[in-house]
Amino acid sequence: MHVLKRLLACIREYKLPTVLTLVFILIEAVIETALPFITANLVTEIQMQSPINDILRTGIILTILAISSMMCGGTAGFTASKAATGLSKNLRHDMFEKVQTYSFENIDKFSSSSLVTRMTTDITNLQMSFMMIIRMGLRSPLMFIFSTVMAFYMGGKLAMAFVIVIPVLLIGLLLIGKNALPAFRRVFKKYDKLNESIEENVRAMRVVKGFSREEYEKKKFGTAAEDIRQDFTKAEQIIAMNTPLMQICMYFDMVFILYVGSRMAIIDHSVDIGQISAMITYGVQILMSLMFFSMIYVMVTMSAESAKRIYEVLEEEPTLENPEQALEMISDGSVDFENVSFKYSAQAKKFALADINLHIASGQTIGIIGGTGSSKSTLVQLIPRLYDVTEGSIKIGGVDVRNYDLEVLRNAVAMVLQKNVLFSGTIKENLKWGNPEATDEEIQEACKLAQADEFIQTFPDGYDTHIEQGGTNVSGGQKQRLCIARALLKKPKILIMDDSTSAVDTKTDALIRQGFKEFIPETTKIIIAQRISSVQDADQIIVLDNGTVSAVGTHARLLRTNQIYREVYEQQTNGGDE
Repeated sequence: MHVLKRLLACIREYKLPTVLTLVFILIEAVIETALPFITANLVTEIQMQSPINDILRTGIILTILAISSMMCGGTAGFTASKAATGLSKNLRHDMFEKVQTYSFENIDKFSSSSLVTRMTTDITNLQMSFMMIIRMGLRSPLMFIFSTVMAFYMGGKLAMAFVIVIPVLLIGLLLIGKNALPAFRRVFKKYDKLNESIEENVRAMRVVKGFSREEYEKKKFGTAAEDIRQDFTKAEQIIAMNTPLMQICMYFDMVFILYVGSRMAIIDHSVDIGQISAMITYGVQILMSLMFFSMIYVMVTMSAESAKRIYEVLEEEPTLENPEQALEMISDGSVDFENVSFKYSAQAKKFALADINLHIASGQTIGIIGGTGSSKSTLVQLIPRLYDVTEGSIKIGGVDVRNYDLEVLRNAVAMVLQKNVLFSGTIKENLKWGNPEATDEEIQEACKLAQADEFIQTFPDGYDTHIEQGGTNVSGGQKQRLCIARALLKKPKILIMDDSTSAVDTKTDALIRQGFKEFIPETTKIIIAQRISSVQDADQIIVLDNGTVSAVGTHARLLRTNQIYREVYEQQTNGGDE
């Protein structure tokens, strides 16, 4: 009930089309039920050779009602489609808006491929189900009730055919729906895996081709697609039993009515041809309404799983929230880690970071060195609250980051990730993600600082050069420099570079660092690097080892006192021969 209430709240401005659909369907059902009755009267009048005026009057009424029914049905189809597509639009909007509030922890819970499936396939299922409900969900029971009442009213003993057929059809349809539903439910989870396979393949296309793994990827995708095909085939095979069951009941009904009705008409004249005609029509209406009801039952039950998955996204509470009285001013770029420990989930047995205590003064340049899996990226992701600490606190400008407004905090902290992302559009449009109001002069200045202006000027269209989706038409080093320039346009108090110069040569790396020192001296710069040369002139270098701080100091001091740092330096400078 909570799921239904939450999803129906998304109808919003499409309530009127929804209500109009129900009104037009009600009118159509009443007219459709009246048509066989009037047709029977017309047949009786023709049989009894009534005056032509009476026959014409009945025929005109029949024609007007038929046209009215057609118009009501057509209008209901239009308003239903408007309401259903409107609902799906609002659901996608609400889900996308909700996802924007998620922390990394929330994203990890669902996975990106699952979120894509929920915002596409699941919403489409719900859209189709909603349209079917407001069109057929009211029409089917109304037609069943009205037609049954009219059949017993007009047919007398002939209506006994329905006493036999209706229970048989109902039981059959319920069994069909019950057996088809498990297969439909399994499909949705397999859709997630299929989308995940597609997403991975597209993102890693260069890797796939580089290792000649096309056949492997085809096989993996084919297996996922085959699993879905098998489940859908099994479900459709069961659903296909609707048609023969419906035909058996319909033909039995027609034969019974024609046989018994004919004998009653000939022997005791208790029924006439018009009544027999009306009974056949009502029989068809009753059986069709039950068949449509079974289709609704299957569709609704199938979409119930989709509705549940959509509801989970809409009701998921972000693990990071703004405080009630959030601070909107950050005094400086100083960073303090006080007894910080962190793990990615409450169920995790081991802390990714343990007992971290650091003091970084505003404007300092800090280097972070450590082996793979030492939690370097995890450490810096805590600063802009991409995750919250499990224990302890992180302070910026002397204030706990959890007391700041999230938007203010993240605008003050610019991150350049190792896996840089550029969006389809021009270079200028990508750079303006850092500052939508940036002038051309500011953009060029940031690019010069990031050593990107030189290669941009070599493009025929300069800063208006189009970037393909994912930045596939620029090199890795060019992409990194564009992302650095984008971050600089934010004019942050803290700049975090997570191994974001790994694809540039050492000379360019040195020029970037020299530019930072000269042009943004007041910005706190935190640089994660694999190369010692990228951090050796930093004010402080932090050595991480297995989630703990092994040492903090200058390059010269760490060479003397820290074995981990000294081994890395020697390996990089002379191959470790010494």
